[in-house]
Amino acid sequence: TSLDGQVAIVTGGARGIGLGIARLMAERGSKIVVWDRDLEPLKAAPDFKPAMAQAVDVANYSSVESAFNAAVAQFGQIHIVVNNAGINGPIKPTWEYPLEDWDRVVAIDMTSVFYASRLAAKLSMKYSRPVRRNRNPRVATPKEPVMFRPFRYMALLAASVLTSAATVADRTAPTVSAQAAPAQNQTTLEDQTELALTV
Repeated sequence: TSLDGQVAIVTGGARGIGLGIARLMAERGSKIVVWDRDLEPLKAAPDFKPAMAQAVDVANYSSVESAFNAAVAQFGQIHIVVNNAGINGPIKPTWEYPLEDWDRVVAIDMTSVFYASRLAAKLSMKYSRPVRRNRNPRVATPKEPVMFRPFRYMALLAASVLTSAATVADRTAPTVSAQAAPAQNQTTLEDQTELALTV
């Protein structure tokens, strides 16, 4: 998949999975804008230099908006936003889980996705052309306005609630257990990123 000339923001792109995504997209021709709270790890990646690197707190809307506007001012357009930033939070029983840590996990793993997507959608609307409806309802129409579907985010929250409930059941009733199905196929980071870029 060629990404020549496309500007891509990768949140949490200074290390780990985010850095791997940023590298692969850069190899495909994309101009990478790395967002991360700590940009220091980028110094340990001498083989990769993003077009722009910004220290951003993705859980803070003002920080996200400021960084997004700065990127648009420099490149003129943002074509791709990869909402990769995320944290696990402390590993504790549900009934002992600190409320402030819960709020932080939700803010980074869920709310930040809406923050960046909201700004990207607004910019997309600015450059979108009149929509020409496709006769095939299964085929997406290019330049169609981006719509926010809150039910997708509710599904993520529901998954979190179910996980919490399973944890409570597992810790309080020895006869009840919650186990995740083992992965049938192990794939590399590059394989997973390749799949994401071709979907």
